[in-house]
Order: sequence, then C-alpha cells, then structure tokens
Amino acid sequence: MGALDYLKDRLKELEEQGLFIRERTLEGPTGARARFDGREVVNLASNNYLGLASHPRMNEAAARAAVEFGAGTGAVRTIAGTMSMHRELERRFAEFKHAEEALMFQSGFTANAGTVAAILDREDVIVSDQLNHASIIDGARLSRAEIKVFPHKDPEAADSLLAETARPGRRQLLITDGVFSMDGDIAPLPALVEVAEKHGAIMMIDDAHASGVLGRGGAGTVDHFGLHGRVDVQVGTLSKAIGVLGGFIAGPRHLIEWLRNRGRPYLFSTSAPPAVVAACMAALDIIRDEPERLERLWGNTRSFKAGLQDLGFDTGMSETPITPVITRDEEKAQELARQLFEDGVFTPAIVYPTVARGQARVRTIVTAEHSEEDLKEALEAFERVGRKLGLV
Repeated sequence: MGALDYLKDRLKELEEQGLFIRERTLEGPTGARARFDGREVVNLASNNYLGLASHPRMNEAAARAAVEFGAGTGAVRTIAGTMSMHRELERRFAEFKHAEEALMFQSGFTANAGTVAAILDREDVIVSDQLNHASIIDGARLSRAEIKVFPHKDPEAADSLLAETARPGRRQLLITDGVFSMDGDIAPLPALVEVAEKHGAIMMIDDAHASGVLGRGGAGTVDHFGLHGRVDVQVGTLSKAIGVLGGFIAGPRHLIEWLRNRGRPYLFSTSAPPAVVAACMAALDIIRDEPERLERLWGNTRSFKAGLQDLGFDTGMSETPITPVITRDEEKAQELARQLFEDGVFTPAIVYPTVARGQARVRTIVTAEHSEEDLKEALEAFERVGRKLGLV
C-alpha cells in the first residue's frame, strides 16, 4: 500500500458528495464562444470581462516582445529580472488606479497573500469580511496576526471588532473584496472606509473582479465610490479584465518599497516574461482607446441578469457581470452544469470549498464580447434545463 493511498478514499468521498471537480479542456482561444472538450459552446465561464484575452493588438505585442526580449527573464526581480518594461507597466498601472506607485506580482493570489503577510506580524489584527477571497485568508494566516471575521458586508460589525481588538501600538487591518467573486455583489466601501478612518486602521481592498469593470474607465471600486486617497492598499489582477496574467499592489511609495524588500512572492519568484508584460500594456491601451467595451459589458450584464431572474432562477445578491444561479444542492449544481454543457452552454458548477456547503451554484460571467444571439441561446438553454431539473 502506498503512502498516499488514503487520498483515493478521500477522492471517492468527494465523488459521493457531489464535490469532485472535473476540469474541461479549452481547445483554442478563449472568447464568447469557445471549444471545450471537442464541443463549441457559449462560454459563460471566463473572467475575460472585456474580451481582451485574444485581442489582435495584445497578441501582436506579446509576439514582438518575445522575439525582441526573449521567452523569459531568467531571474527574480531583485537580482537580475527587472526589465524597463516591468517598470513602465507598474507606472501605468499606478496611473490607472490613481495611486502613487504600483508593484507587479506573479498573480493576484500572491499579491494578496504576500502583502498581508509582509505588512503585519503576530502582534497585529486583521478584520476580514466573511466572504473574502482565499488569497486574503491565506495571507492573514501567514502573517500570524490575530484574525477576526465580520459577517458579510456588515460595517457595524467591523467597527465593533476594531474597537474590541484595539491595543496601544497594535496595527489593525480592515480588508475586503471590492466585488465578491462568487456572488457578484459590491462591498459597502464608503462605510468601511469611514470605519477604518475612525480607528486609524489600514484599509485594503482586493479589486481583482472590479479592475476594468467598475469605475471610470474600469479604474475599480475605489473610483466607483469616489474614494481616492482614502484606501491604503489596492490589489489588482492582470488575469481578468486585463486578459493576461499577474497581480498588482497599488498604494503609497513607502508601501511599494517595503514590498520590494519584504514581499516574499516578489522576492522569491521569477519575474513575468516579456510577452506577458507587453500584452498587459497593450490591454491598458485598448481600455483607454475603446471605452465602448465597458459599455457593452454592462449592457450585456443587465440583459442577461434580467433574463435569468425573469425565468425564476435564484441569482442571489449579484450586482455585476458575475451572476450565480444558486441551486444550494451540490449534486443538482453539478447536474445543471453538465446538462447545460450538453445543450451548448459552458458554466461550471461551484461547490464546497469554493462556496459554503449548501450554497452550490453555477456561476455565469458575461463579457463585452457576447452578442445578443449568444445570450438568447444561453437563456433558452437555462430555461430548458432548469425546467427539467425543477429549478424554475
């Protein structure tokens, strides 16, 4: 018997509970319609909000950079892996976020986890929304700070936790997602900022699903609420609306310099390859030059969300292009996803531990690229399958 054979039993348990994840394989470029596992489907599973992941300008920028600068950098940033294009992308991302400076990480996950762990230690406290992303949770654990969790979107509870955990010389961090990735709702950031300012706490926001989606020109949740200069740490990602790969921290210069010196993912991971950096810069150009993409995204969002609600599906608290269809039952969510795929719509099941037990769903995300015909076809499939499964 092998030392890891116990995992076979655990996998069998996942299967029996409807929690086993089966990945589908993308067989070509991602887009509003894409090919997965040999089937052409309407793609409602991608974070490619603005339809940039396969944009010709970005493809060309990536190809040119690879030819001119190579496939990789060969080093971490602090040794020999910082290129002029890394610096330029950081300058431009800071400008995009209306922040003093910005720093690129290898992913949004490492940006979150690495920053929380770098700016706090065991004497400090983190006050975190109940539905914050896993990267925030992991960063909080790595920091060894005390962790307090407040009920979802409850500023009064956050206020109480900051009051009860205050100690002389103790740093406090209040942290929230901007847009919550499984429910698609928006954080009550104005109230949270007031709470943070009242207690002198650090205010941090994970804007992964809001960057490129909310605010003027897609600047994010801080811009959406007009709170520039009042949020200390903004996390961004380059893998969602930007359409490529990587993460960012935007904030004051001394924060960025500290992370250059003590942000462990930044210090111990090879820097992003030239093709990735060049494509990200091209994406920022496109967002500036083609504002109609953001308008189309929100037009499609309103239309599709209304269509699902008119059919009688439970879409929870969604306010953004992320619209869950909540079944609560794990096996029913898996079956809904499976039958939709057979009917030409790809929207995978989301089950525990990604969401709480009893909150299973399929998660739909519309993009700027979806046509009226794409969304009409998807809604018709939802109606057919939903009726068959007794969901509507």
